[in-house]
Amino acid sequence: MKRWPRRVLVLAGIAAIGMAFPAAAFLIRPSSVIPSFSSVKAQWKPSEAYLIDRNGELLDTVRVNYGVRRFEWTALDTVSPALVEAVVDGEDRRFWQHSGVDWAGIMGAIKDKALHGRSRGASTITMQLAAFIDAQVPGRRAGSIWKRKWAQIKAARALEANWSKKQILEAYLNLLGYRGELQGIEAASRILAGKAPSGLNLPESLLLAALLPAPNAARDRIVARACARAAAKRLAVSCEAIQTTAADLLSRAAEDVPVAQVAPHVARMLIKAPGERVKTTLDGRTQRLAQNVLRRHLSDLTKRNVRDGAVIVIDNVSGEVLAYVGSGGPNSSAGNVDGVKARRQAGSTLKPFLYELALERRYLTAASLLDDSPIHLDTVSGVYIPQDYDPDFKGLVSVRTALGSSLNIPAVRALVLVGVEAFRDRLYELGYGGITEAGDFYGYSLALGSAEVSLWEQAQAYRALARGGRWAPIRLQPGPDVPERKPMSETASFVISNILSDRAARAVTFGLDNLLNTPYWSAAKTGTSKDMRDNWCIGFSQQFTVAVWVGNFEGDSMHDVSGVTGAAPIWQEMMAAMHQGMPFRPPPVPDGVAVSAVEFSPPVEPPRKEWFIDRTGTERIVAVTAGSEITRISSPADGMVIAIDPDIPVRLQRVPFSAKGASPSMVLKLNGKEIGSAGRSQLWEPQAGTYWLSVEEADGSVLDQILFTVR
Repeated sequence: MKRWPRRVLVLAGIAAIGMAFPAAAFLIRPSSVIPSFSSVKAQWKPSEAYLIDRNGELLDTVRVNYGVRRFEWTALDTVSPALVEAVVDGEDRRFWQHSGVDWAGIMGAIKDKALHGRSRGASTITMQLAAFIDAQVPGRRAGSIWKRKWAQIKAARALEANWSKKQILEAYLNLLGYRGELQGIEAASRILAGKAPSGLNLPESLLLAALLPAPNAARDRIVARACARAAAKRLAVSCEAIQTTAADLLSRAAEDVPVAQVAPHVARMLIKAPGERVKTTLDGRTQRLAQNVLRRHLSDLTKRNVRDGAVIVIDNVSGEVLAYVGSGGPNSSAGNVDGVKARRQAGSTLKPFLYELALERRYLTAASLLDDSPIHLDTVSGVYIPQDYDPDFKGLVSVRTALGSSLNIPAVRALVLVGVEAFRDRLYELGYGGITEAGDFYGYSLALGSAEVSLWEQAQAYRALARGGRWAPIRLQPGPDVPERKPMSETASFVISNILSDRAARAVTFGLDNLLNTPYWSAAKTGTSKDMRDNWCIGFSQQFTVAVWVGNFEGDSMHDVSGVTGAAPIWQEMMAAMHQGMPFRPPPVPDGVAVSAVEFSPPVEPPRKEWFIDRTGTERIVAVTAGSEITRISSPADGMVIAIDPDIPVRLQRVPFSAKGASPSMVLKLNGKEIGSAGRSQLWEPQAGTYWLSVEEADGSVLDQILFTVR
């Protein structure tokens, strides 16, 4: 019997297999469970999530999934033709001709293995994609190579029966791993080449295609593969050009990719899951404007030790946030801190709400006179001596001047009238959520902004002033309108807004020409906290509320920076930009408020026309003389706890009892027992216990009464 040469026998076997496999494959019924192209595309989740403005513009990109790096799904027609051709030529050159399986390629692979011992891949693009998306296709280490190939062939046939060639190639380019953690042509192109897939040139395309057989291979091996393909196809590109491109492309880190970062604090707040596209109320143009304005002004303030700032812009009608810049300083060392939500001392920015409450309760009018002169107030924690920003006391001033020029002592006197507890409750109603302690905790310094508030809360409260006392939460995301409430009266809110818009009222402290002036109707208030740590400017027009904070997140003091020089320039520029081309109009006058002429006696301020709430108007304001004060106990303070010092002889310890506005005929009584005339101070030797001190008329009628404790 004739013995055939081994080579002939191998070739005969290959021929037999070559006829058997296609015949068997022809009989395979395509799987009915192969996923559709649309379902595979729908399941794709980028590792990033995206923040979108009100018009659909991309504002910010945040990476959420750190297990893999994927970007958006990329359509085939947006990929460079050079890359498509390089991938098809390198991975499956008969892709457009076969029906999922390249039988010629399989036979060639078998022949190379049998005759020369060389292994080379024979999987088509369709077969590789089937392995990605069909869970029934076994992995590389599952079973024999023939079992795996047969499963791939079946899945590829099913895929070709259900998908178009373009869909197969598009999914393949998106699902492939390219290098390291990169998956998908969008991530590979953006990070490695620094551009969109549509812009890939020929050397970049050859290198990205050369990555596919071994994505993490050494650079020399990838360059050699790309050069070989270029030579084989006789492409118009030199190996030197490929090497030069590879030196940059294969050395880029994932962090090198530029991402949108226009609202990073909002992105971190709202984004939760990979692939999200979170729509906000932000306006891209306004957001970028606020970012740039804040950064430029903070740069100018560097020499004054100012590093940080924040800006928020609100649409007054809808309550939607148009700009939210949590930090913007070029020299900031804490840029991740959100300056919009961080709480800082309020300074003078709470005064409008104090005076509004006093006007609403008819304790004061805009023309009422308050004394801007030194004052000593006994409190449960000691004597409180407030100071003005300007140490030059102004004497008697109207409420309009006191608020417009931000005088401190008149504000404290107004708080004495209103009551600390009542003012605290009003601030809480206005959304200042951190002001929850008992009134004694804040004391009279609450009038001067000793409490901590956020820029977000400030914008909400001032928007309520702009809307006639109507309050509703501001919002960052579109949604249905929320119910509003009315913590402030419309009439008092109108008068306070009018004062805050009055240039003349500001002139005593700030002069007639200052950065709060605008060519359209607007109202504004500045504030500076203790030791110049915080700097505020919040103001509004009919259309918008703009709130600005400037300072240092670490809490160190600024150098000679007040609200007018720090935050106000930012506020003014933002307001000017927001109102460009818009009609200028003041707010309408509500029912229940009217203007009338008023004059002062003595003439501490010139005669003028003033706004009054119904039944509070007067033609003449007469200053109260020293003898006509309201009778009040001035010492000790209501609620005070007095401790007897064991190191001091008891006979030398005395508590002064005194009453302001008391006549010699009035008496002081302690727990109902008369201790002397209220017209002069009385010294009392303290004894442990709880006591009621009252000041009474001769007929026994009580004019004032306080409670204190001795321990």
